[in-house]
Amino acid sequence: MNSYKSLAVSLLLGAGAIQAEPQSMLVPSDIFSLEYASGITAGAESGSVFFIRNYMDIYQDKKLGNIWQVDKQGQMLPVTSGAHQDYGLALAPDQKRLAYVSTQSGKPQIHLQWLDKKVSGQISHLTSSPSGLTWSPDGSKLAFKMFVKGKAKSPVALSGMPVGAKWAEPAVFIDDVIYRNDGGGYAEPGYVQIFVLDAQGGSPRQLTFGDYNHSGGLSWSKDGESLYFSANLHEDFRTAPVNTEIYQLDVASGKIQAITERNGPDNNPQVSPDGKYLAYLGYDDKRTNYENNQLYILELASGNSRSISADLDRSISDFKWDAKGRGLYIQYDNQGKTLLAFQGLNGKRQVLTDSLGGQSYGRPYTGAEFDVAEDGALVFTYSSPDRPADIAVLKKGEPQLLTHLNDDALGHKTLGKVEEIWYKSQADGLDIQGWVVYPPDFDASKKYPLLLEIHGGPTTAYGPHFSAEVQLFAAAGYVVLYTNPRGSSSYGQQFAQTIHHNYPSQDYDDLMSGVDTLIGKGFIDAEQLFVTGGSGGGVLTAWIVGHTDRFKAAVVAKPVINWYSFVLTADMYPFFTQYWFAKKPWEDPEHYLKRSPISYVGNVKTPTMLLTGEADHRTPISETEQYYQALKLQGVDTAMVRVPDAPHGIYKRPSNLMTKVQYILWWFDKYRGSQEPKAQ
Repeated sequence: MNSYKSLAVSLLLGAGAIQAEPQSMLVPSDIFSLEYASGITAGAESGSVFFIRNYMDIYQDKKLGNIWQVDKQGQMLPVTSGAHQDYGLALAPDQKRLAYVSTQSGKPQIHLQWLDKKVSGQISHLTSSPSGLTWSPDGSKLAFKMFVKGKAKSPVALSGMPVGAKWAEPAVFIDDVIYRNDGGGYAEPGYVQIFVLDAQGGSPRQLTFGDYNHSGGLSWSKDGESLYFSANLHEDFRTAPVNTEIYQLDVASGKIQAITERNGPDNNPQVSPDGKYLAYLGYDDKRTNYENNQLYILELASGNSRSISADLDRSISDFKWDAKGRGLYIQYDNQGKTLLAFQGLNGKRQVLTDSLGGQSYGRPYTGAEFDVAEDGALVFTYSSPDRPADIAVLKKGEPQLLTHLNDDALGHKTLGKVEEIWYKSQADGLDIQGWVVYPPDFDASKKYPLLLEIHGGPTTAYGPHFSAEVQLFAAAGYVVLYTNPRGSSSYGQQFAQTIHHNYPSQDYDDLMSGVDTLIGKGFIDAEQLFVTGGSGGGVLTAWIVGHTDRFKAAVVAKPVINWYSFVLTADMYPFFTQYWFAKKPWEDPEHYLKRSPISYVGNVKTPTMLLTGEADHRTPISETEQYYQALKLQGVDTAMVRVPDAPHGIYKRPSNLMTKVQYILWWFDKYRGSQEPKAQ
């Protein structure tokens, strides 16, 4: 594993790239040295934690990961190894077998590790990628989900082709509502179905059929006779994308029965240890841009359901039952941090820690995992501003680190200090939270250029988490400001819904107020302001340069520029037209254009570069091209960077993350002037 890191450190950056800094400074090639933990799975006791040790393979230019085990003393052992990806860990009820999905054979297949015998083997030969591995209570079977390919629709067949002739590829006929997905491209015909496989291996048995995606979470009944899953099996599922229900599937007969019935999502079913209750997440759909996920408890005997988290003005992202069924451990974001709390069935709640996170190593988004050992020990991915995710265990109310995955890569690096700030928005006095990242050699007596970095979503959240991009900006001499303007998650429903049918709007004022707050501290050169952001942050960056000339340069990454064209070209258009707007674009074009950065391009004077992946189906590159051409017509200094084969998540390949950072810095340095901070 460490050999990948040593090779990455010596990687030459090539012509036109940023010159290497001293070894103590973070440089773009250090991205290949990063590791992070995911797939965390606790054994019967806290001394047995399995996880995926993700690393960046510099030869394949991709993220790979193997299974490792760590004990309560922090001693680590590899469970698997090799240049492939392992994921989807599922520990058997007897704690002696670990099921997982691996690409070791070249295609994702189900593997088993017999932990007591230290033997592993592939137990499936599937035609598609399995997911959601779930053990039956007696450990005899594994349930999972898998895509089943259907027949391509081709109403027209050409005739008359002579033997040996080479005609053009046949036309592709499409009549599905959702026909392409970001990161997956144009969809093959078919649907996700549920299967069951004997734990000894063999041929899986398909349990569900029909033209629906049975793609939600799986949970066995205590007697092992039924499976509970979430899915949208309504006839209008194509145009009502969030209306999922919880269903009960009889394993023997294949009979399916709806357990919930309401307009809104019901997801992630989990049967209680005693088999009497079913917990799940959901909310009533009100066609808003955001609603809090609540935790529901359904009594299986009576069918009665109730929310036990209605008083929590935060959205629960994950939960797990206490081993004795007295309550549940819940995970949710609060003010940029991810919290773990115990939620009693009586509604009482106790926060246990706010140290979760670290899984979004590119930008400082929230994102974490946790698990509960049978002895009640809580293990989770640990967040730190100067490290990607490690594994920690909660001991006497405090996190105790079990791993230190990046001390070798980052321990000798001087990173930028991350500092929390709060300030008032000039729009209405709303409290806004943000974080300042200082250059490693920061001197408060000097003046520095400011780089405003804006998160996407828009209903997501940044926090005090490690970010390779932000740290590289700081290492290049910029003071970096990132904030959670109105519309962000983790501040409650009202804060998030402020931008409902109103985006962009006063979130612009929130961002500019943050800039003014930092300028007021005396160490920012007000003539050296720069701004960038991706996705929703790209929208706001384009909005900013259309409303002010204060910034020296801007980089707009993977943006929406024209809401009218966006909702008719993006992959999830049934969702965007129903939840982000009150009407279809032709029914209210004025509203769409009023919120579109393209409408204000005539005001732009700021040099603006655009950067988007060519395989982006979430914010298609046609949005970027519109703005590029409009800026050219306006005579604004502009450039377009197209990242080949990259989807919306550009940093899926490590070199693409390097590309993004280095192009942003190149563009800003072009207009920055002197690279040295000014003396006051």
